This record gives sequence, C-alpha cells and structure tokens, in this order.
Amino acid sequence: MSSVAFETQRAALADVVAIPVTPFAADGSVDRTAHRALLRRLLDGGIRTLTPNGNTGEFYALTPQERRLITELTVDEAGERAAILVGVGHDVPTAVASASHARECGAQMVMVHQPVHPYVSQAGWVDYHRAIAEAVPELGVVPYVRNAQLPGARLAELADACPNVIGVKYAVPDAAKFAAFARDAGLDRFVWVAGLAEPYAPSYFSAGATGFTSGLVNVAPAVSLNMIEALRSGDYPAAMKVWEQIRRFEELRAANGSANNVTVVKEALASLGLCRRDVRPPSRQLPEEERAEVAAIASGWSI
Repeated sequence: MSSVAFETQRAALADVVAIPVTPFAADGSVDRTAHRALLRRLLDGGIRTLTPNGNTGEFYALTPQERRLITELTVDEAGERAAILVGVGHDVPTAVASASHARECGAQMVMVHQPVHPYVSQAGWVDYHRAIAEAVPELGVVPYVRNAQLPGARLAELADACPNVIGVKYAVPDAAKFAAFARDAGLDRFVWVAGLAEPYAPSYFSAGATGFTSGLVNVAPAVSLNMIEALRSGDYPAAMKVWEQIRRFEELRAANGSANNVTVVKEALASLGLCRRDVRPPSRQLPEEERAEVAAIASGWSI
C-alpha cells in the first residue's frame, strides 16, 4: 500500500469521525431501512468519515452476522462519499475475520476496539494489535486506546512493526496524559483522534488531536461540524460556544459510568422520528421522565 493511499486515510481521520447508531426494528432485528436513512442523513449533512460497529453502534451487543451486515450496508450506502473505518474486536481470529471482511467490502480502515480481556499486558496489547494489523496490510489501522496504563512507547513499537497503524482513537479522560502519550508515541507520526467526542475535543485539540469521534453527530451533524471548523481555525472561544450548546446532552450520556451513552442518542433520534428508541442489554431505554429533556435538546438544535 503506497503512502499516498494512507495519506487519504489519514486525512479522513483528521475530521469528525461519526459513530452511527444501529437502529433496531420492532422484532429486535437490525432495521436496514432506518439504518440506510440515518447514514444518508449523515452523508447529506457533510459527514465524510463513518465508523460502522463502533460503541455507539452497540458493537458488543451485535452478533457476528449483524456486524458483517452493518459493514456491508455502510460501505454500500456511502459509496464514494465517505471513508469507512470498521470497528473490529473480540478474540484475535474474530477480529482478523472482521478486518478481512471489511477489506473485501471495500472499507479503507479498521478501528481495533479496546481488548475486553480482564488481563491485558502491555506487550500483549502490542501482540493483539499486531496480529490484526499484519492480516490487513492494505488497510489503515486505528487502535482504540482506553487504557491509562499504556505508555506511548508501546504504540511506537507497534507501528515500527506495522506501518499501516496510522492513527489512534485516544479515549483516556485526561488531557495531560493524552499530551504526554502522543509525544512519547510520536506526535506527527499518527493522526490523533479525540476518542471521547465533543466534550473533550477542545482540550485534546490543544494538545495535538486533529479529529474527534462523535455519537451526537447522529442527531445534529451541523453541530459537530461547527465544532471542528472552530478547532481547525484555532478559534477556541467559538469551539467552547458549541461545547456549551452540547454540554447537557453529553452529561446525560456520561452519567452513571456512561450507562445511557447510546440510549440518549437513540432517544433524541426517536424524538425526531428517525428511528426507534430500542437498545439492547446491557443498555436500557431512558425512563419516561427523562425523555422530554432529551427531546427538548434535540429540537433546540433545529436540524
């Protein structure tokens, strides 16, 4: 894979990296029609990077067959309009199979979900990602880092072995730790994506991030784009105006250990008539009394 192609992938990461929801039908299956409509809404709204099978897409609640379906639907619906970064994970053979499927479908990149094994050694973290990255050398690979103990030197070690590791979704809620990690790994070597979305984007951009992930973008693409435009131009007061606008919505998502992270997004979409509010265990629908607040926020964004 030429460096030119990876430059295209790197550019796609330095953007609003949308994490689409997975809408469910009344019978609990993936609602293909609603899913395509939500993807079209993102694309029509100006979003150019999509992550099927991300956490906002309820990755861990989907079956292997459903994850393949989501990848296929997303690649097909996006066509040439967006870069596709497919979430992969679980055990190594499963992750490799998902990455290979993503390549066959025409996706450009894979995001490797944080390992959920209870015992993760630093060298084992490198081994895990290396096995996946080496299986798909043509694809850009983006580790999803949520482990505050992982040092930046381990990421550099991984990229030394796998030049297709081109970006990082960094999701440790500590801006100072992010700044140090990025510099220890190589600030200019990777595209740094603020993996905790809009609430952390200003502080992480100030330390070197050039993209951020978003679940809120499902509801209000223009709001997310307003924030990245402000950050790209270095206008932090303007970015913080957007931050104030989305603060309550994101606080509701983050409450109780992010218990309602996906729930709040789907509730907002349901209030706009765009999909059902259904989520799968271990997530749960919002209590009736909290739905009105979410609906009011979503309608206030006048989308």
